[in-house]
Amino acid sequence: MKILVPTKRVPDTELKIRLKADNSGVDEAQLSYVANPFDAIALEEAIRIQESGQQDVEVVVVGIGSEEYEKPLRTGLAMGADRAILVQSDEGLDPWNAAQILLAVVKRESPDLVLMGKQAVDDDANQAGQFLAALLDWPQATFASKVELADGGATVARETDLGIETVKVALPAVITADLRLNEPRYASLPSIMKARKKPIEEIALADLDVEIEPRVSVLGYEVGSAERNCQQLSSADELLERLRTEAKVL
Repeated sequence: MKILVPTKRVPDTELKIRLKADNSGVDEAQLSYVANPFDAIALEEAIRIQESGQQDVEVVVVGIGSEEYEKPLRTGLAMGADRAILVQSDEGLDPWNAAQILLAVVKRESPDLVLMGKQAVDDDANQAGQFLAALLDWPQATFASKVELADGGATVARETDLGIETVKVALPAVITADLRLNEPRYASLPSIMKARKKPIEEIALADLDVEIEPRVSVLGYEVGSAERNCQQLSSADELLERLRTEAKVL
């Protein structure tokens, strides 16, 4: 069995994000990057499936980006992934084009399962997994908080607004990981040292025969405000009147 784990390189969530002076993008001068936390959860789950010993499993971690993507991929190798693939691309990708590239990788690798984060914490789009499943015409199970593999399929507990929904999908399938699926491990120092020596397969974007067609254009960025203007009112009637006449829809 082969499990493919796509990952995305995102700004470190522990750091404060600052914008360029003209609000045209993120100021990267003091910014560091990490693997998307939801993708780390997906990788941890793939490794746990491998460690369960129920079947022979190969875990392949995939990234799309420049040479700077090497560090997150090596972190994935140190966690326990068997192989790492870097699709070389310097272009900013929206979820549709990321899914198109992953589609080409899936066709090359022929995995039994694609296990990825439900969303990236930089854009919170929550679209790439669904796009990929649609392009592959594979079953999908999103927002997974529990995954069990058996009898050529996967039983997945999904986090929904109404509670936990349990679904069963046949393999091959696309499953996206939610926060409560697991807690990713820290790679040990010996594993980190070994991961430095492992090769990372590099694939040029041109070799995948994928045409990048942007579907989303970013017009500008704005820093959200956490300021609050609190007022004490004398009655519920006054509150209702204020809500009717002064409240703004954000």
